[in-house]
Amino acid sequence: MTSQDLGMPRQATWAEEAVREAERDAHLPGAEHRTRQQQVLDRIDRARARKPRVKEPRITLAHGAGGKATHNLIDAIFLEAFRNPELERLSDAAGLSVGAERLAFTTDSYVVSPLFFPGGDIGALAVNGTVNDLAMSGATPLVVSAAFILEEGFPVDDLRRIVASMAAAAEAADVRIVTGDTKVVQRGKGDGCYINTAGIGVLNRGARLDAANARPGDAVLVSGPIGDHGITVMLARGELDIVADLESDCAPLHSLAAALLDAVPATRMLRDATRGGVATILNEVAAASGVAVVVDEQAVPVRPEVQGAGELLGIDPLYVACEGRFVAVVPGEDADAALAALRARPDGADAAIIGRVVDDPPGLVLLKTTFGGTRIVDMLVGDPLPRIC
Repeated sequence: MTSQDLGMPRQATWAEEAVREAERDAHLPGAEHRTRQQQVLDRIDRARARKPRVKEPRITLAHGAGGKATHNLIDAIFLEAFRNPELERLSDAAGLSVGAERLAFTTDSYVVSPLFFPGGDIGALAVNGTVNDLAMSGATPLVVSAAFILEEGFPVDDLRRIVASMAAAAEAADVRIVTGDTKVVQRGKGDGCYINTAGIGVLNRGARLDAANARPGDAVLVSGPIGDHGITVMLARGELDIVADLESDCAPLHSLAAALLDAVPATRMLRDATRGGVATILNEVAAASGVAVVVDEQAVPVRPEVQGAGELLGIDPLYVACEGRFVAVVPGEDADAALAALRARPDGADAAIIGRVVDDPPGLVLLKTTFGGTRIVDMLVGDPLPRIC
């Protein structure tokens, strides 16, 4: 069964065609084959160099998936209107100077459906997601805001349950919820409960973590098995006749990130693998740094339940959102120290080195498959898993 069988969009388009074109030409004499390969890479470069624009006349679910449509929307609409040096970094949190202090500031909104799922709910997700965005900038999270948009008729007991979950998550992450807002919309004009948060943390480390910092020779790590959250939420909707013993990985990452940064101060970048999954983050790194990222498929940690459900749904776990996992890029000589620092903690016990950074072909992510081949891992196209965060 494929994603097309389920009415879901493909996850790659022109990049797959480019690889197929290169494979068709593999029989050509050496010099001619290399020329055709360069033509394919040039074609990819031209496609990526085009000025982003939103072709659709109306917003679609794909614009919120974290993939190509999201990046086009951000670049062509929001960045074009609000452009400034800090925003142009497109990081998880903005770095701001207030007197002698360096602060990290972030905001996020949560529309997950269903509101309650194995391993978490929208309340825990809202707090942990905000804490994690601050942690990925190297900050120590301090305070969080919470704004609720509630639909008329929403059960008060469900709201109490969500708020209690937020309070517990904030206590576990050692942050305080210090301000908020509440709005109510008419019945049928919302979907129960949406939450918007903002967070502030202190940047007390010298290094500035950024997707543009990657260098050839660097190592790429993930902090644990990927895809748990997205597949769990998808199955919790009850629309598919699939049963799996699986829970969301929703969790705060600030302590694990701090342990890594303590062990490897030269860490280049941290990103939590939410919308668009690990594949999207790696594409952002490759594009921002002008490098290539080569991933070993066999090294990527994926639970059998996630792998199996993904195969049935036609979804690659590399594109599935996590809410308690991050991707790290560290200097190659520090890879073992980084891995040891992560595995020394229970929440990083299954961390793995999944790939490396090389210099060619710049701007691309390549996957060495379990079958011995290599394919391009393009940025997510469409939205196979809508509303998972």
